[in-house]
Amino acid sequence: MADLLIELYSEEIPAGMQAAAAEQLSRKIDEFLKGFGVTADSLTAHVAPQRVALLATGLPQDLPDRKEQRKGPRVDAPEKAIEGFLRANGLDTTDSLSVEENKKGAFYVLDIDEKGGALAAALSGFMPGLIEGFQWPKSMRWGRGSLRWVRPLRSILCLFDGDIVPFEIGGLTSGNVTYGHRFMTPEAIEITDAHDYVGALEKAHVLVDASVREAMIAEDAARLADSVDCVLAEDSALISETAGLVEWPVPLVGKIDDAFMDVPEEVLISVMRTHQKYFALRRKDGTLAPYFITISNMLTDDGGAAIIAGNERVLRARLSDGRFFWDQDRKNTLESRLPSLEKITFQAKLGTVADKSQRIAKLAESLAPALSADATAAKSAAALCKADLTSGMVYEFAELQGIMGGYYARNDGLGDDVAAAIRDHYKPLGPSDAIPASVEGMAVGLADKIDTLTGFWSIDEKPTGSKDPYALRRAALGVIRILLETETALSLSAVFAESFALHGAAAAPADDLLGFVADRLKVHLRGQGISHDVVNAVFALGSDDVVELAAKSAQLKAFLDSEDGGNLTAAYTRANGICAKAKHEGADVDVALLAVAEEKQLHEAITALADSATARYEQQLDALATLRAPVDAFFEAVMVNDDDEKIRHNRLALLQALIQNMRRAADFDLVE
Repeated sequence: MADLLIELYSEEIPAGMQAAAAEQLSRKIDEFLKGFGVTADSLTAHVAPQRVALLATGLPQDLPDRKEQRKGPRVDAPEKAIEGFLRANGLDTTDSLSVEENKKGAFYVLDIDEKGGALAAALSGFMPGLIEGFQWPKSMRWGRGSLRWVRPLRSILCLFDGDIVPFEIGGLTSGNVTYGHRFMTPEAIEITDAHDYVGALEKAHVLVDASVREAMIAEDAARLADSVDCVLAEDSALISETAGLVEWPVPLVGKIDDAFMDVPEEVLISVMRTHQKYFALRRKDGTLAPYFITISNMLTDDGGAAIIAGNERVLRARLSDGRFFWDQDRKNTLESRLPSLEKITFQAKLGTVADKSQRIAKLAESLAPALSADATAAKSAAALCKADLTSGMVYEFAELQGIMGGYYARNDGLGDDVAAAIRDHYKPLGPSDAIPASVEGMAVGLADKIDTLTGFWSIDEKPTGSKDPYALRRAALGVIRILLETETALSLSAVFAESFALHGAAAAPADDLLGFVADRLKVHLRGQGISHDVVNAVFALGSDDVVELAAKSAQLKAFLDSEDGGNLTAAYTRANGICAKAKHEGADVDVALLAVAEEKQLHEAITALADSATARYEQQLDALATLRAPVDAFFEAVMVNDDDEKIRHNRLALLQALIQNMRRAADFDLVE
């Protein structure tokens, strides 16, 4: 068995594109091999700032003979569909295709009957196309060539069983050479054995395994933080990002000037993290420490002293800007900034940010009682929550919107409730983010998100497919999470109607928006193991309260997962099928015609359900569970399709009563 090693060496690949590039290379090689009926023992992809590589082990020298038939589009299919099939199979015309007919029509068919050849030869022909067709979010051309790559491609290493796989592309010829760290060990390295690749590069100060770089950054940075009696501020995303910026990570600790330590810590962290990729440190008591850690890409003779000094100088300049904005912004109150919001367009058809602020102030005041929030504080916070968009700090550091508004509100003496609500009203920003900490913040956050949803629905700007430019799915999920995590009962139909009215929407598509929120609820509950069909079965009852829907969905799932629930659902399906086949549309059960003991018992059990019709949902399901035994007994002992027409219709009416009573708890037709 043989091994395959591929390395595509280039100038620095952006950190955010590296993981997808490694996955793409692995997937394309796997698909190529499987196309010949070959599976590698292992496929290991590596990526570092200047290279993406793959090691495949346990491959045969020769490919097996291949005989298969690929069904193509219909003969009368659109021309583009036929062209796509030809292109996917490396054909120019349909001359080599046969035509097969079945009851659905005539289809093109490609018959493949190929003798196996050398895998190295197949790779030689495949690799140029792989490189040429590699997908990057952004790519470029360089020099006079036509090849596009994320950054100029400098070298291609391709070895199979220790021998070079020969091919040319973009003026480059494949070989067995790679290169070490561009500063510390830039010399060419000849690779003769695929298994030597990782070790040879490590000796040349290149760690090609991203997970190894991440672990080294986390461990060394934590150790360095401890050396100044601090702890590293948790930031796994920054660890991953910096691992994509360096091939030989060397953490270094620098000092923040004390003059900047009275600036809000979010400003300091934002400047360090977002703009400089520095790690923040905290004292053991949790307060921000006057230190930072930067990740260098090289070892230096002075122990990093010059690098630290340079980074401290850059940070000082950055923080000076932050300090200036902090001092200047506090000279104007949030309220004095409101007229400036009239100059900021929220959306061309939805007016200005000032218009939005006025709408959410009214809506937040209306929502406050449901959350046990102070309506006055919620209204005040909502009216001012967007005012910090006109501040110098948020203009320069957009990620601080809301946060700075909270600081400025405290500076204006508006109180903790208002300040906290302004600070948190954008939350949750993602699945891992917390909801607002205060009930006033929840009221403002709900109002903001609902205003956004109803606004874009009123102008028919809805998400389509994977496109969601206005983050409406995130807004809907934010509404759901706030309501669920606070167990706030709320009629969304009424709230949506109020919000649509504030937009002046004549024909408010509230039902459509409610369906959209229900779809987001299904996605949310799926993470808790509740399938969409269960939510659909509950949603069909007509509730618009996500807390009620979620609770009932969880209870219905538990019922369906039980033995009684599973058997009763099967009985429902059977009863429904019998009634549908008989085209029985329902009638009252004639007790006098109930002759068999088992049908009498079932009738008594169904009649007893009336007592639970107004009970709590869990009790309704418990009552349904009592039907299991009489239903099983009925189907075991009773022939529904009796020869006597009256008895037959009466038994169908009994089954119809069973169906109707079960549908009061959930639409079991929707349960898969």
